Amino acid sequence: MKKFIPLLLIAILIISACGRPSGSSSEGNEDTYTIRIAHLVPEEQSSHVAAETFKEKLEKESDGRIKVELYPNGQLYGSDREAIEAVQLGNIEMTIPAVAPLASFNEKFLVFDLPFLFNSNEAAYKALDGELGQELMADLEKNDLKGLVFGENGFRHMSNNNGPIENPDQLKGLKFRTLENPLHTDTFKAFGANASPFAFGELYTALQQGTYDAMECPVSLYYTNKFYEVQDYLSLTGHVYAATALLMNNDFYNELPEDLQKLVTEASEEYRDEQRGLAQEQDVEFLGKLKENGMEVNDLTDEQRDAFREAASSVYDQYVPKIGEDLVDKALEANN
Repeated sequence: MKKFIPLLLIAILIISACGRPSGSSSEGNEDTYTIRIAHLVPEEQSSHVAAETFKEKLEKESDGRIKVELYPNGQLYGSDREAIEAVQLGNIEMTIPAVAPLASFNEKFLVFDLPFLFNSNEAAYKALDGELGQELMADLEKNDLKGLVFGENGFRHMSNNNGPIENPDQLKGLKFRTLENPLHTDTFKAFGANASPFAFGELYTALQQGTYDAMECPVSLYYTNKFYEVQDYLSLTGHVYAATALLMNNDFYNELPEDLQKLVTEASEEYRDEQRGLAQEQDVEFLGKLKENGMEVNDLTDEQRDAFREAASSVYDQYVPKIGEDLVDKALEANN
């Protein structure tokens, strides 16, 4: 009997351990949860700054039941796609990718990559936070992802080393880096560029070595990643509004106690509001700093932008049937 009791205790401990959620441990009578968040942007960019607040809120208001570890600047993964896959598999709990790579996991997200879809930040918010955005976030659950909120990278602009870009003809022959998203690549091919996707974490070196001549991204990323050192001309084309997404492993979210799920949801909404505000402030601040660091910046007239819209019309013909007219219409309605 005495030999049996220790064996029984060991069996109970093993069963208890197997029953705990991934990413959790037990302290006293309550489970604690570690949330690892990996993303590509540097520490001063708005997504990371707001993630620091997200971390503080979760750790404080959970009374220590949640611990958050931040891994910015591509410390763990060199591309958004890799980070999303890691969250899917449960290798990490969260990431904050650009929305564009999500289309590789769920084609419905291609709708947000259509060129010149939104006329303003406010129109984008209306679509992302409304029926369309919530429908797509819910659809991510079949991809083992919990979509929490949409954040902002802002409107994307083009850069190169040849000169100001004012019309599609000036893109012909340029080796142009695009996002890891077929619609983005096809858009720049429609503009006439020699376009191909490439991992963001390795882009600076690729530009420095001449693997690519040109690129496009939001103002904040031009500055925080020091692309002004390898790109001379920035043209404010605003061809695509770039959202980000706060994503969590779906099983991990579902295994959280109800009160912690509610806290994560609340902290996510606060993250979204803070991050968007910071992103707009940084667009103004960082554009000035890009000029100070030697980038020549030009804006487009309405007529010049219309030439790009016309060149991109074939992309709508190609992708709207694939995405679904209903989703595209819901997005366009946000401009009204």
